[in-house]
Amino acid sequence: MAVHKAAARAYSWLMAKRATKKSRRPRKAQTRPNPLRRALRYLWRVGLGLVVFVVGLIALGAVVNPPTTPYMFSESRRLGGAEQIWVPLEDIAPVMARSVVAAEDANFCLHWGFDLAAIKDAIADGGTRGASTLSQQTVKNVYLWHGRNYTRKALEALLTPLLEIIWSKQRIVEVYLNVAEFDEGIFGVEAAARHYFGVAARDLTAEQAARLAAILPNPKGRSARRPSDFVLKRARAIRSGAATISKDGRAACFES
Repeated sequence: MAVHKAAARAYSWLMAKRATKKSRRPRKAQTRPNPLRRALRYLWRVGLGLVVFVVGLIALGAVVNPPTTPYMFSESRRLGGAEQIWVPLEDIAPVMARSVVAAEDANFCLHWGFDLAAIKDAIADGGTRGASTLSQQTVKNVYLWHGRNYTRKALEALLTPLLEIIWSKQRIVEVYLNVAEFDEGIFGVEAAARHYFGVAARDLTAEQAARLAAILPNPKGRSARRPSDFVLKRARAIRSGAATISKDGRAACFES
């Protein structure tokens, strides 16, 4: 019995000694997080969140019609109202879609958002003519603001390929035709067809469609109702171009 007690006392003494040694060991200093690393981690999270938000916004636009646009909103406030009647692509005369593509972006079905050949031609001409594709104009009209601005152009260049990846070509044409400005306070082809010709967008003739396309991208300086010689000449060229892209297959990507 005495042996067991002695063994228990010895064990207790040994454990107490070990505990004392552990308590005497110096504690490791807590390392403070690097401020630069924290800042980079924060920026990474913010950047990732922004990317997710933008992708989600464009993905939403592929299935949900935008109720307004920044430019439409500002013009509506300035004028005290604006006219727009949303119509699906199947309720728009096919010749209208072909006319706009022929006027603004004849190679629409052949590129992924940027027409490199048109850009080269614009540079060769000293930048006197535009080279924006229908996809770029849709990005500008729906998500950005108007005016020549390097920040806007940079954002447009970043968002256009994303739009081409997520949206179909038909969706791009449909949205463009519904948000483009055709006169002061007149947005979308349905409102424009009624405003200029008193007909629905589905009933537009080839000549009427060509005139509407001819006033783009300067609808405030041109008129489809009282066309100038320039507009009439441009309309004839557009009508011919619309027929050409229909025959050679360059309208196939947005026509069902």
